Amino acid sequence: MCTLTHFAVAYEQPFVLNAPGLGTDNASESFGREPRFQVIPAGNAFFHIREKSTGRVRGFREDHNAACALARSLESRVAHDH
Repeated sequence: MCTLTHFAVAYEQPFVLNAPGLGTDNASESFGREPRFQVIPAGNAFFHIREKSTGRVRGFREDHNAACALARSLESRVAHDH
């Protein structure tokens, strides 16, 4: 039985969408800027998508992959608006 205890650890640093080793670290180079959104663990199997410039939570998901997809979607909306 999985108790999800691996999510119960307090994190000092938020998880960054373009963290090295995840295969997305070249994304900021291709766009010429840092990502505006971060995926941050916010409890057991729960993730917030935080806007880095304001600190506001722009969304949340119960699945990490879905949280990353939402962060990418928000990034593309911002890129198309400017």
